[in-house]
Amino acid sequence: MNRNGVPEPNITYAPEHYICRRALIPLDLDGRVDKPFWQAAEWTGDFVDIEGDLRPAPAKRTRVKMLWDDLYFYFAAELMEDQIWATLTERDSVIFHDNDFEIFIDPDGDSHHYYEFEINALNTVWDLLLVKPYRDGGPPVNGWDIAGLKTAVHIDGKLNQPDADNRKWSIEVAMPWTSLRECATGGRPPAAGEFWRVNFSRVEWQAEVHDGRYRKTVNPESGRPYPEDNWVWSPMGIINMHYPELWGYVVFADGNGEPSAFELPADEQIKWELRRLYYRQRNYFEVHGVFASDAKQLMGGDSWSIKPIIETTSSLFQIKAPSADRHSMLCIREDGKLWKE
Repeated sequence: MNRNGVPEPNITYAPEHYICRRALIPLDLDGRVDKPFWQAAEWTGDFVDIEGDLRPAPAKRTRVKMLWDDLYFYFAAELMEDQIWATLTERDSVIFHDNDFEIFIDPDGDSHHYYEFEINALNTVWDLLLVKPYRDGGPPVNGWDIAGLKTAVHIDGKLNQPDADNRKWSIEVAMPWTSLRECATGGRPPAAGEFWRVNFSRVEWQAEVHDGRYRKTVNPESGRPYPEDNWVWSPMGIINMHYPELWGYVVFADGNGEPSAFELPADEQIKWELRRLYYRQRNYFEVHGVFASDAKQLMGGDSWSIKPIIETTSSLFQIKAPSADRHSMLCIREDGKLWKE
């Protein structure tokens, strides 16, 4: 078990949310997002820096649409771009070494067993399953593939041609529930009114033209490319996408568009407070070599709505708090797993 410290995100808990309506017609994927299929869906807000308000707004617009039906979870992304380039052509390459677009999905919201998907402008994909976040020692399962996945990319300009009139690239993705249900509650697709935790990331490298080709801009002091920008739908407050507890809420609407609004369930705020205690308990161990047995050692002078109960051994801990209806307990343990009992 990994008992190293865990950085606590610098953010107020307010993930984005999206009402995902049902698709009205079949999708013929070609990467274009300005066609009748997507008229039923609203755009998300424009992406922000991964650290949120701590960093300037992105220089290039990114936004997403989502729909669903009995067979697929559909995504459309529009990425404004005057430098459209990609190099990787082999599936399951480390796609974020190119500019890319990424989808993260945690069906049951426990921060374990979730999916990551990346795609570049060449329509090359990397799909993997995470047993646990890296902070919790979880290995990525690179051999896992989204069986039945459909993707398409449309280039508004010309790929890998710096002298072209480049405006944007757009993406369509259809992920079948037969694959996504693997990590979902009950091993099933979502029902209307339920939500899954989802986020998106756009990786953007600084690039320049050399001998008529794009290449990453190198920092002369380090001899390496400048760090990439990470632009996201729901901000993380930390440069790390693998904090599933901070991803947005995607609520699945029925055929009549219900629900049409979203209010954060009270249990979600309780879960966030337990998560903050988990960060601090891990950090307490890194400093002291033991876990704190008294919640006051972790809570400090901050405002809390819960009265947690902590149980510890020399190598394990569990923190509990009553659910909002007081009929059950919400629990989190040393590897970040969160559940209701």
